[in-house]
Order: sequence, then C-alpha cells, then structure tokens
Amino acid sequence: MNSTRVIGIAGWSGSGKTTLITRMIPLLVKRGLKVATVKHAHHAFDVDQPGKDSYEHRKSGAAEVVISSARRWVQMHELGEEREPSLIELLRRLSPCDVVLVEGFKHERHAKLEVYRPSLGKPPLHTDDSRIIAIASDQPITGARVPVLDLNNVPSIAGFVCERAPMMEDAIGALECTP
Repeated sequence: MNSTRVIGIAGWSGSGKTTLITRMIPLLVKRGLKVATVKHAHHAFDVDQPGKDSYEHRKSGAAEVVISSARRWVQMHELGEEREPSLIELLRRLSPCDVVLVEGFKHERHAKLEVYRPSLGKPPLHTDDSRIIAIASDQPITGARVPVLDLNNVPSIAGFVCERAPMMEDAIGALECTP
C-alpha cells in the first residue's frame, strides 16, 4: 500500500505559495522524507534552451526527449494536439516518495492548504472550497471551519502536512469523484 501523502498548496497569486513550499521542502527532507512537487503553469513554458541539443531534438519534432547525466535526468513530453494530463495522471507518473506538494490546480478536488493573506484584498478560497483542510495565514482568521496555521511558522505547517495530508489513494479517490 502506498503511504505517500498528497496536499495542494492553494492561494491567489502573490500569497506566498512558492515561498512556503521552498521553505517547507528542506524541513520535510530533514525528517528523512522524499518529497515531490507538481506545479501547474497557466501559460506556455519551456525548461529547455534554444541551441541545446535536447531543445533542437524537440523542436525538430521529437514527441519525447530524455536527457540524462550522472546527477539528474529529465523527460520532456510534447503534447502537440493532445489534451493536458490531469492531476491524477501526473500523480500516477511520480516516482515513489513520501510527500507530494501540489502547487496550482486550485479548482481540483484534492485536499488543500490555503495560503491566505488578507492584505492582498482577494477573497478567501476556504469559504467556497470544502477540500481546504487548513489555512496558513499571516493574520488571524475568525470563524474559520478549519485549523488556521501561522504562515511564518513553517515547521508547524510541515508537521501538519506530515500528520494530516491525505494518503495518495484518498487523494486520487477524491479527484476521481464527480462533483
């Protein structure tokens, strides 16, 4: 049985999602956990650079390009006219790990921790999303139906993730449910 925990980190642009994730990862790794991340980009992106052999392979029409070295490997898949893979499909492609932090995909049905800063002037997500299991904020939140964690206490947030993030099977099960 897979013991991987999965939690989304959701919030408006500028709320500090990426900062929280990059501060949390070393704490999780220090606990001996293997961490993976899945990030959704709302725009075209490129991890390769013009002039590099792998870029030229892909631009010439290769559907997949694998680059390997003694330190890392990466596999790029060109979608072309194919649909974007679902979060479920992406989670199933991950190598075995202990914790998956999902950034973006805020409208999907997996459990999420909302990063909320009232100073942004945006409405909270937790009032309309029953999948939010906690809020990390730099301000107290009155009347919240879920735990409110201090956004500046990253060790506490990492502990919450280790204890309360759903298991992979439950996350996929929630994603498979129709609304």
